Amino acid sequence: MSVTAERKTEIIQDNAREKGDTGSPEVQVAILTERIVNLTEHFKGHQKDNHSRRGLLQMVNKRRSLLDYLKKKDVARYNALISKLGLRK
Repeated sequence: MSVTAERKTEIIQDNAREKGDTGSPEVQVAILTERIVNLTEHFKGHQKDNHSRRGLLQMVNKRRSLLDYLKKKDVARYNALISKLGLRK
């Protein structure tokens, strides 16, 4: 269910704005997206896992907040991120 260390470093390298960047909104949203995808796969076999579902909802809300912040600060970065991650239609 969680993201492996190798996959996390790969995500960070793909989305970092500069070398050593691990805290930018782009990196945080990408990691949250990976965790959300993993949890949605988990729920296909475990429909009644309500404790994990609560965590999923918290992650989705956190990602939404980060995306709202990024959209407010820099629309170009926001548009690039959502197209890269495939979050919108």
